[in-house]
Amino acid sequence: MASDGFAHWLIVLVETLAAFFVLMLALAVMLVLAVWIADRYQTGNAVLRNFPVIGHFRYGFLRLGEFFRQYLFASDREELPFNRAQRVWVYRAAKNADTTIGFGTTRDLSAEGVPFFVNAPFPRLEGHHVDPKPVRIGPYAREPYDHAAFFNISAMSYGALSAPAVRALSHGAAKAGIWLDTGEGGLAPYHLEGGCDLVFEIGTAKYGVRTADGQLDDERLRAICAHKQVKMVSIKLGQGAKPGMGGLLPGIKVTAEIAAIRGIPIGVDSQSPNRHLDIANVPQLLDAIAHVREVGGKPTGFKAVLGDPAWIEELCDEVWRRGIESAPDFIIVDGSEGGTGAAPQTLMEGMGLPLHEALPTLIDTLIAKGLRERIKVICSGKRITAYDVAWALSMGADFVNSARGFMLALGCIQSLQCNRNTCPTGITTQNPKLQRGLVVTDKSEKVYHYARNLMYEVGIIAHSCGVDDPRQLDRTHCRVVGDDGLSVPLIKLFPYPDVGSTRRVEPRPSI
Repeated sequence: MASDGFAHWLIVLVETLAAFFVLMLALAVMLVLAVWIADRYQTGNAVLRNFPVIGHFRYGFLRLGEFFRQYLFASDREELPFNRAQRVWVYRAAKNADTTIGFGTTRDLSAEGVPFFVNAPFPRLEGHHVDPKPVRIGPYAREPYDHAAFFNISAMSYGALSAPAVRALSHGAAKAGIWLDTGEGGLAPYHLEGGCDLVFEIGTAKYGVRTADGQLDDERLRAICAHKQVKMVSIKLGQGAKPGMGGLLPGIKVTAEIAAIRGIPIGVDSQSPNRHLDIANVPQLLDAIAHVREVGGKPTGFKAVLGDPAWIEELCDEVWRRGIESAPDFIIVDGSEGGTGAAPQTLMEGMGLPLHEALPTLIDTLIAKGLRERIKVICSGKRITAYDVAWALSMGADFVNSARGFMLALGCIQSLQCNRNTCPTGITTQNPKLQRGLVVTDKSEKVYHYARNLMYEVGIIAHSCGVDDPRQLDRTHCRVVGDDGLSVPLIKLFPYPDVGSTRRVEPRPSI
């Protein structure tokens, strides 16, 4: 009897499922028919008009192709902006896993532009790496900043990044002894949470320190600089992703909290001006630096992308007219290969000097003008591995900032969705469901390990080159492969100018 009842219910279930299947099949046929009619008679797309329905597969494959290539088709060394070998090294360094390799490198050592370093014939017997010594920034500020770590977190604002991402960066930076640049989005409580050193960035919209009409609010600036964690202030003139264009924060990312921190309306696209309203020339830039340094008491400099370097020469000449204390305490030079901010492809790919040209240009100008010791140089732009950073130190940088390197340490999979609020790893989205995937306690440890392991390996390079501090690396220690497959020393490509060779400055004409 029981078996008859079970058989009955089984028959009913099978019939129900069959009916459901037929219904779904009918709906699918109707949907395909509707799409076919819509495609066939629309006039805006030739592919869909000629190949209704199946033409949609082309666009799906185009969309998915950029993601599948990195897993199935591309080799370890051919992807951009970062290839698989680079990303895997960062992932392993962030996990504090073994970063050694076997059976030789897959890096093409004869490719044009590849740097490598000149080992000393008789390195020191003690240890395998060397540690950096502190460097003083801002000797004329009321609160100079002494900092040893040469590898730090570049500008990424809260809003562009999620709260869990900023929290993880803050905690990880504190443990690693490195600074975290707030980016232009203002100072959020998440920046302060971990207790790390902070560089407060003032963007062209002056988020966080703005008046209602977009001018600088001295009281807000004074309050921010009162935080002991805020060690320096950076005035952002431009960034590598979009030289000459202000940043855009889509309204979908402007939550109530972000709006309050930035001083902007909720849910409305926020477009920053292309430049600071009060900075239209070099004298006004130095005026702004002096004012911010006086109000906040912290070392103050600026961030820029170099185009024509003549304006840096003009700045140096103006410094000597005013007095050496008027100089910016630091300059952050961002290469045109910078890319954390969403930007028009034309600007991201075709505007500004890349770092391999901009950095030596800036360093040599400061040397020739006699201001190299006074003005510290920080560089950024795709420096995510130890030899990338060692190259920058050899070229003359005092510090190297990285944004995307630390995004990879947070778990970024290079899905290229930073500007869509759909980041699958929770790093660049304000969607709470996606943010849930980023566990602060786990990712902060990876930020810490990535920073420490990278600096340790730069220390290995410096030890092998026979110097006592990574910042003692210079252009004699690095060679770069030319177009003939042979390497030439950096010192030959970029010979040092004579110190103060163009320091002479004509007095400003009286008005």
